[in-house]
Amino acid sequence: MMTKGVVHLVGGGPGDPELLTVKGKRLIESADVIVYDALIDKSLLDLNPKAEHIDAGKRGGDHKMSQDDINALLCRLAEQGRNVVRLKGGDPFLFGRGAEEAEALKMAGQEVHVVPGISSAISVPEICGIPVTHREHASMVTFVTGHERSDRESDRLDWAKLAQIGGTIVVLMGMSNIPRIADALMGGGLPPSTPTAVMVDGSTERQRVLRTTINDVAEDVEVNGLRAPGIIVIGGCVSTMDKLGDLR
Repeated sequence: MMTKGVVHLVGGGPGDPELLTVKGKRLIESADVIVYDALIDKSLLDLNPKAEHIDAGKRGGDHKMSQDDINALLCRLAEQGRNVVRLKGGDPFLFGRGAEEAEALKMAGQEVHVVPGISSAISVPEICGIPVTHREHASMVTFVTGHERSDRESDRLDWAKLAQIGGTIVVLMGMSNIPRIADALMGGGLPPSTPTAVMVDGSTERQRVLRTTINDVAEDVEVNGLRAPGIIVIGGCVSTMDKLGDLR
């Protein structure tokens, strides 16, 4: 009788391997197969060198496999009775397509569980001295993607309205669209002097941080040669990094 398979969607955290959860570590160490994303720290795979490692990473235009193929792979491995860890950067559900994978497994009648991860959307600004909320600066925070589905002809996001609601704006996957995002926010009324920070390779030894304004962010990113993966934080909370500095 074949052993029933199981898939755990595990959040790998923002990049620093020490920010993996205890539960995530235990599941990686006991897995038969680890299907991993491009943004995870590869040292996490060393926690279980005996497992089969499958690269399902997607970065920029380089996709090892499509999302449909990943869904099918996870279902197939579970049907084979394998103990699978689907290792994803950050948190599995925050712009991570983890929900789509869980839905596919549920529809196929397979057992699936989720292990939340420390999201880069909060943790990376935090270690750079930026709280996404602060009594003096922001009572709310909005998380947005800077890269919507490629099959959409236009954004569903109304950047002009977003510029008017206040609080902190955290943009993930927006490095390639910074000029358009900045122009749209200022076009919606966001003051050009609004504090803005860009963090790339956050929480890792390669981390780089740029402190600028929404008016200058596109030019400053280009001049400094910053490239994805990166996080953009916009709003008054960014000014706290001038006092707090690097909190790693």
